[in-house]
Amino acid sequence: MPPLRTALLQSSGRPGSVAENLKVLDDAVGRAAATGARLLAAPEMFLTGYAIGDDVARLAEPADGPSAQVVADIAARHGVAVAYGYPERDGELVFNSAQLIAPDGTRLANYRKTHLFGCFERDSFTPGDQAVVQAELDGVRIGLMICYDVEFPENVRAHALAGTDLLLVPTAQMHPYQFVAESVVPVRAFENQMYVAYVNRVGQEGEFEFVGLSTLAGPDGVARARAGRGDELICADVDPAFLAVSRDANPYLSDRRPGLYTPLI
Repeated sequence: MPPLRTALLQSSGRPGSVAENLKVLDDAVGRAAATGARLLAAPEMFLTGYAIGDDVARLAEPADGPSAQVVADIAARHGVAVAYGYPERDGELVFNSAQLIAPDGTRLANYRKTHLFGCFERDSFTPGDQAVVQAELDGVRIGLMICYDVEFPENVRAHALAGTDLLLVPTAQMHPYQFVAESVVPVRAFENQMYVAYVNRVGQEGEFEFVGLSTLAGPDGVARARAGRGDELICADVDPAFLAVSRDANPYLSDRRPGLYTPLI
């Protein structure tokens, strides 16, 4: 299988304006397509903004709502799969979600954040209850996770055991936790033998200062691409051939002894 060219859109868009954020997304997907990308990932809550207070509930939409239809059109026009974060409404409940749309505009997967961070998220969202959500794109098995979820090693290991090749992690990583982007994410990729794409917001939103530093880390723990602290579109390849070689050489998963780990649960 050829490498899967993957783009990460590091941006906070315009918090509170869904229409403007969809325009930013459309432009970025077009630029990603020009580089040969088949997949673009945008940050956590990209559709609406993160620090928007009560507007979270007001702007929340169903997974198949009007904004999802616009994203599907963007993906289909450019021939690029799109993963993006948004507040998802399901009846009276609101989830912090990430959705993956295929290059032909069909919906591939929807994930609800399982580990909510801080009072703002716990007051605004209901936690999801499905740890592993996956889809196939060009022969690559893609998993979805959001921000704080990746900081729980059990979560990422569950994806490794389920065969995830590329873990997409839309995030809203804030100061002073930049070490997660710099150190934790590459280690997660190495210890679980997968690619991890961690795509962040930037700048000040309300009380939060988002640090950027989006990265796509390989199974060798090396960043294939890393952004700075401002708006940026970065691209790198997810190479199934390299992943297979790395998995053959690294015994972490085959050397596991699950019988010793039962106290963890």
